[in-house]
Amino acid sequence: MAIEKLSEHQFENYSFKISYIPDEEARQIDFPLRILVPTQFVGAIIGKEGSTIKNITKQTQSRVDIHRKENSGAAEKPVTIHATPEGTSEACRMILEIMQKEADDTKLTEEIPLKILAHNGLVGRLIGKEGRNLKKIEHETGTKITISSLQDLSIYNPERTITVKGTIEACANAEAEIMKKLREAFENDMLAVNQQASLIPGLNLSALGIFSTGLSVLPPPSGPRGVPSVPPYHPFATHSGYFSSLYPPHQFGPFPHHHSYPEQEIVNLFIPTQAVGAIIGKKGAHIKQLARFAGASIKIAPAEGPDVSERMVIITGPPEAQFKAQGRIFGKLKEENFFNPKEEVKLEAHIRVPSSTAGRVIGKGGKTVNELQNLTSAEVIVPRDQTPDENEEVIVRIIGHFFASQTAQRKIREIVQLVKQQEQKYPQGVTSQRSK
Repeated sequence: MAIEKLSEHQFENYSFKISYIPDEEARQIDFPLRILVPTQFVGAIIGKEGSTIKNITKQTQSRVDIHRKENSGAAEKPVTIHATPEGTSEACRMILEIMQKEADDTKLTEEIPLKILAHNGLVGRLIGKEGRNLKKIEHETGTKITISSLQDLSIYNPERTITVKGTIEACANAEAEIMKKLREAFENDMLAVNQQASLIPGLNLSALGIFSTGLSVLPPPSGPRGVPSVPPYHPFATHSGYFSSLYPPHQFGPFPHHHSYPEQEIVNLFIPTQAVGAIIGKKGAHIKQLARFAGASIKIAPAEGPDVSERMVIITGPPEAQFKAQGRIFGKLKEENFFNPKEEVKLEAHIRVPSSTAGRVIGKGGKTVNELQNLTSAEVIVPRDQTPDENEEVIVRIIGHFFASQTAQRKIREIVQLVKQQEQKYPQGVTSQRSK
């Protein structure tokens, strides 16, 4: 109506021409509900020739995926529901009613709880400070809610199980409140990601294979992990560790990709000495999983002395592998509480650049490095008096949280690439310019 009234409207001899452009930012983000249902109820939910599930999807305007082939032999199967928040809740309620009826028909006396799957990166905000959010939901809905242990998590299973016990009505009401909190947390992370994403040049999102739940570029749910259960969380998130193949890549803005980046990069990341065990894992299992997931070589250098407070992690791989590996390490340190809950994980990273380009990274009077620090919020230190190594390279130190560090690393690599291209194009000119 507003468009109709304004179009062709005359105002001081000016004619308005109005058109409507849908706001991409305002589009509803697809944040599915994932639940676990006992395997013996799957047939009832599907119904004869799929009639029951068709009825659910038709009535609730939803898409319901029952992952029957996952976790062969498991007592429970994951179900993913895509719809509006209202449609999701209604579909969930219908599934609960079907399971209850099936339990009554088979004289099953056990209570059938609602089990919701949620990425660990979102669960903290669902629980709230000192558990207040969860207690409030329990009190208002008359349910009992428990959450699975952190110890059940792994690189291949980033989801926690939220178990809700109560009547069907109570569980359905609790589901709506739980999903509201999880959706808010996810959307906040997505907002942070979108604000930061444009700052990180040179990353090929489709190669990251991690952007589905939030930030990463995510492939289909059975993606790079080779494990069909649940996609990994987005490493792009503010907690630097989560992006899941749960959400398709087109939801997130693309990064520019420059094919001129070197195939392999080496980054030395410094972690607290007491965190080394958590990164390595039992018999090296975690660090091996991490290397496979990221597509990078990850080694921990020997301690330089008996009382060192930090250890160096050597990561070798292309930009996307660096992004995934570093993101997971930042996330792991947060999960394992090596940093205060209110404190963002900040680590120091070292990258090597040709000594001939160090001046360009610093800029005239420190202008470039200052702009870099302002843009990324990372501390960037380029020692002026550093002696180049045998490869004529010097170390640039970058200190900051995950996003800041990634942005600074990519920006510095971009400067180095630019200088290399200029040297190839004008070999004499660049040399004489530098000597001046």
